[in-house]
Amino acid sequence: MENKHQKMPKVAKVKNKAPAEIQITAEQLLREAKERDLEILPPPPKQKISDPAELADYQLRRRKQFEDNIRKNRTVISNWIKYAQWEESQKEIQRARSIYERALDVDHRNITIWLKYTEMEMRSRQVNHARNLWDRAVTILPRVNQFWYKYTYMEEMLENIPAARAVFERWMEWQPDEQAWQTYINFELRYKEMDRAREIYERFVITHPEVKHWIKYARFEENHSFIHSARQIFERAVQFYGDDHLDEKLFIAFAKFEENQKEHDRARVIYKFALDHIPKEQSKELYKQYTIHEKKYGDRSGIEEVIVSKRKFQYEQEILQNPTNYDAWFDYIRLIEGEGEVEITRETYERAIANIPPSKNKQFWRRYIYLWINYAIFEELEAQDYERTRQVYKACLDLLPHKVFTFSKVWLLYAKFEIRQKNLTTARKVLGMSIGMCPRDKLFRGYIELEIQLREFDRCRRLYEKFLEFGPENCVTWMKFAELETLLGDVDRARAIYELAINQPRLDMPELLWKAYIDFEISQEEPDHARQLYERLLERTNHVKVWLSYAKFEFNNHSEDEINIGLARRVFERANETLKSCVDKESRVLLLENWKEFENTHGDNVNKEKVNSKMPRRIKKRQKVIDEDGFEQGWEEVFDYIFPEDEASRPNLKLLAAAKNWKKKAADDEPSESDKSAERES
Repeated sequence: MENKHQKMPKVAKVKNKAPAEIQITAEQLLREAKERDLEILPPPPKQKISDPAELADYQLRRRKQFEDNIRKNRTVISNWIKYAQWEESQKEIQRARSIYERALDVDHRNITIWLKYTEMEMRSRQVNHARNLWDRAVTILPRVNQFWYKYTYMEEMLENIPAARAVFERWMEWQPDEQAWQTYINFELRYKEMDRAREIYERFVITHPEVKHWIKYARFEENHSFIHSARQIFERAVQFYGDDHLDEKLFIAFAKFEENQKEHDRARVIYKFALDHIPKEQSKELYKQYTIHEKKYGDRSGIEEVIVSKRKFQYEQEILQNPTNYDAWFDYIRLIEGEGEVEITRETYERAIANIPPSKNKQFWRRYIYLWINYAIFEELEAQDYERTRQVYKACLDLLPHKVFTFSKVWLLYAKFEIRQKNLTTARKVLGMSIGMCPRDKLFRGYIELEIQLREFDRCRRLYEKFLEFGPENCVTWMKFAELETLLGDVDRARAIYELAINQPRLDMPELLWKAYIDFEISQEEPDHARQLYERLLERTNHVKVWLSYAKFEFNNHSEDEINIGLARRVFERANETLKSCVDKESRVLLLENWKEFENTHGDNVNKEKVNSKMPRRIKKRQKVIDEDGFEQGWEEVFDYIFPEDEASRPNLKLLAAAKNWKKKAADDEPSESDKSAERES
């Protein structure tokens, strides 16, 4: 009940919750506390000991403190070291020695204990004790280099050189790092023991077989003027690594050594050997140094050779990244061919053609096939190995997927090669095989051209017949066949060929074929036949160019001038009558313009006036623009032609023209606004 009458404690209310103007960090609080602690605690007073009793009492108290600290935590090595150092300050070496031994029993692998222990012995000039300690240390911890360094340094300071050397030998049996070996070498060099230093180097490069150590060994010999020995060391290093583990750094150092000795030919040989045996991707710096050397000491040919080697390296890199980069292969092969090494060039060609395009698309083969062509030409012209050239062509033709696509150029080049080898029968077999496997226009034309050069016209006729069986719509083939018969003087066969050609149901360029047929009849001085051809052609087409050509033919026909002009005029009249029904008014305008030009040159005034009366008027009109979907896109202005003959035959056109003239005249006769205002004022 008493608890009910107890008053509740008041809770302090914070009136101002805004941050303080000066913020205090935890770091600042700790620092101020430490400063105050230092201010509060005064330094301990200096104790002066005046008699042995006080000294004994002081030592007893201090030893008790140290022993208590050790007893609390035996593993804290700093307590042991402080204890031993205090005993040393009291000249109690034996006690300090005992403390160090006790500490080693606790942790014999602690490096600091051994170092402090031995340093104390050396300060006390207890050399044998220190030597024993170093011996124990390197026996227990042989991988701690600090013990060996200090051990050898102590023996050397005591001028006990044999003992120091013995310590080094013990150390080297553990095969330490390169700095330890270099320390041993420097030790021997300080006492002018060159042979011993050389022996140490020999063991060193075998223990640590790295390139930099061999280079360091050779430079050691070079610095002491043993040039022959230095060269032998470089040569041994090259043999030591063999062909599988060559390093460009070794060869660069070897070449620079020879360069320093003014042996530039030797340096050049070293660079070339290295470039031939080290992979290209691992010899970039080697190329650079070789180029610098040749620019300094080489002649023009040497510098060019270096540049060529560098370009080879670049091409090899491009080919390695993309084996189907045929442009890089072409440049690389051209570079190799320039050196004149047949076997190397042949090997490069073989490497190039081994990279077959992955797709059966002819587009990817267009560049690749020229590798085979260049290879065959190289074998024929440069290597002059004709049997190998034949094998290259055969291998190429076996590789091509002739059912999908072929390359007529390869077939023709192979046939021409066999002709150069005086194997005409083989060449014909090759071309016959090509036509049988993959008939192409280019193959037929090449085979026919070959037979024409050989004056085998019967074979040409048979080839043309097969060619036309393969492609009867090809007008050029019909024309070439007829030209051949014309050249051979067989006009009837040529005319029969033309007749067969124009009667074909499907032709790619019939206008050229008809023109060639007409020109043939004209050249044979058969104008009646040519006129019949024009008439037959006009039965098939009413193109304006045919009419113009017909009129030109009639005018140029070899007869009297008046008759020619009349016949040509008759053709123009017929053409005009025919083209009236033609939708294309441009053709009719073109005809009338040519007719007008013809009459202006050869006609009289009556005929000129007659043609002029037929010339159309050009008018501008608007028409709707309709897109592909049938929607209107707006209006556009176009030009149209109105022919007088059409106006006469169509009254509505005539009425429309009269209405336009009346409107124009009314607009001209109507008075202006200024004239009307003047009349009102008057």
